[in-house]
Amino acid sequence: MKPENPHPKDDDFELIYKEHRYQPFWHVVAKARYVYDRSSGYQVGVSGKEVREVTLQERKYEVTNGHIHVSVVEHCIQEEQDEVFADGVTGKNEQSLAKYLSTTPKDVKGELEKLVPKGSILVPPQSRISAIMRDALSKMIKGIQADKILEEHVEVTCADLYYRPVYAFQYRWKSKGKEAIVEVDGVTGEVGSGKRTFKEFLGRALDRNFLFDVGTDAAGIFIPGGSIAVKAVKRYIDTKKVK
Repeated sequence: MKPENPHPKDDDFELIYKEHRYQPFWHVVAKARYVYDRSSGYQVGVSGKEVREVTLQERKYEVTNGHIHVSVVEHCIQEEQDEVFADGVTGKNEQSLAKYLSTTPKDVKGELEKLVPKGSILVPPQSRISAIMRDALSKMIKGIQADKILEEHVEVTCADLYYRPVYAFQYRWKSKGKEAIVEVDGVTGEVGSGKRTFKEFLGRALDRNFLFDVGTDAAGIFIPGGSIAVKAVKRYIDTKKVK
């Protein structure tokens, strides 16, 4: 009796769906700078146990437990930065998305639809840029303990929306009645398994009508000293009922 062949034949697999989509992600950078003065006390050790007092700048300090205690004013500069790479659909922070910035992305101006190949899907961002920015800014606002704040500056220096190409293929293993999705990164060439296609994410069939408009959620935010590069736009789904 011959053992069963563990390797299925090629004709046992069927390609049932494929798509070329542009997947969005946000790159947000928030920075803060604080310049301030605060009062503090320094404990300074003396040279030996025989020392009883120390004169510093015409002021005499008594030695206690081998130390003198000096009152000072500290002049401080505190700088903070938070860099976020957020998935445009889930909103999750994924630092691995930083690798796409080194691939010389193209800055899109004008009508984006002219640059999207026919039949490709431009995935609309589901995560709100305003929420991502608020979260980044909240990390920059520190409770500064200071007697005098000389400079306090918090800003978002970058709020860019990027699109990366992804090829998705949905296969059916006919003899087993199972389905699986294979995704190919259009930039890096990496191959991996996918969870769902864009059609499944929407829960409806894709229409062919693409309307483009400025991302109002991002355009409505004003950042002094910074800029928002809106590199993509919303895609509106036709929800009209069939008469």
